[in-house]
Amino acid sequence: MTDTAKPSNTRRRVVIVGAGFGGLEAANSLRNADVAVTVVDQRNHHLFQPLLYQVATSTLATSEIAWPIRHLLRKYSNIKTLLGTVKSVDTNARTISTADGEVIPYDTLVLATGARHAYFGHDDWEPFAPGLKTLEDATTIRRRILTAFEKAEREPDAKRREALLTFVIIGAGPTGVEVAGTIADLARDTLKGEFRVIDPATAKVILIEGGDRVLGAFAPDLSAYAQRALEKLGVQVHLGNPVMKCTADGVEYAGKFVGAATIIWAAGVQASPAARWLDVAADRAGRVVVNDDLTAPGHPDIFVIGDTATVKNGDKGMVPGIAPAAKQQGIHVAKTIKARLAGDNTPRPFRYRHAGDLATIGKRAAVTDFGFIKLKGYVAWWLWGLAHIYFLIGVRNRLAVAMSWLWISVSGARSARLITQKDAAEEDHLK
Repeated sequence: MTDTAKPSNTRRRVVIVGAGFGGLEAANSLRNADVAVTVVDQRNHHLFQPLLYQVATSTLATSEIAWPIRHLLRKYSNIKTLLGTVKSVDTNARTISTADGEVIPYDTLVLATGARHAYFGHDDWEPFAPGLKTLEDATTIRRRILTAFEKAEREPDAKRREALLTFVIIGAGPTGVEVAGTIADLARDTLKGEFRVIDPATAKVILIEGGDRVLGAFAPDLSAYAQRALEKLGVQVHLGNPVMKCTADGVEYAGKFVGAATIIWAAGVQASPAARWLDVAADRAGRVVVNDDLTAPGHPDIFVIGDTATVKNGDKGMVPGIAPAAKQQGIHVAKTIKARLAGDNTPRPFRYRHAGDLATIGKRAAVTDFGFIKLKGYVAWWLWGLAHIYFLIGVRNRLAVAMSWLWISVSGARSARLITQKDAAEEDHLK
């Protein structure tokens, strides 16, 4: 049990829970401050989530989009990293408790615990339709996609073979669109000529969206282009009919049932339990409704950022749950902490600067919306690629990802097409 009393003549204790984009940015921004920072995460790596779908679809290896947190923070003597899962926060004692019983005291707490996929009251669908938030999710989906082709190769029953070669993606936001386009490329390009019984190009890729268009956050003309580009790749796009049921055999929507061995959930997210830990108001997705300076209501020394928080963006609605927003929030929190150390307790409202929206469709098309300029097609794809490479950590990873994309663009081959870590549950699922 950790002693929660603060020793005399010690620096202010800042505890950051979560080393995603927001948490890591806050830690980096405090590296030279006169504070003792403790970063706690349930995983030992920072994940570049925008490219997670490329691990799920065999484009990139896990090591190309994830980095050990200890390595990233190793040079900063005032920052300590702990591997652990936080289970509760005691706001009176100013401590957090981990699953293994450790109690960690704080003077300032930053909750950047992210989000998981949400099934809108149908959590029983998760075994059949995994979401995509972690490396484990990505390797599970990759395993199911590749195993489905392998099983189809030796499946004598035509109906079952058709189900094995049917891939359903639920949700047509950026993740759903990117996954659908990449699976279509995988089936029609990468796997061409590798099987003797089946023709991978006959695989059905179905994208289901309850709204009236794909990429609903984008301008209508870019949304329409994205749908045309998906359909050109062979993706079947179904709009305006939410999924009513997911089972091990397929999905039900629009009054019909479609047999599918592989279903991928990209329709919604649920925040971490941070709101329950603090006993504060939350929105429908469980995100803490923070004050305009990113503090939790009634707790001026607790900041909540990233996907854990719902943040107003002035009269422009809400701050989107994307990586650039989380990074800006992390920087803002660090500046506020530094200002308070200097004796400046003036409220510092967070102001979000939106850089633009980007989404890719397959390996040669994308849409980008920067407000003042909108691009689509191959030029947008290059811009999308450059933007993502820029935000990767380290020269090695930038070069590795760039070379992987170039090689896939030229040859269609995907070196990360590996089936690993089978388990009995998935064997039963795909039988």
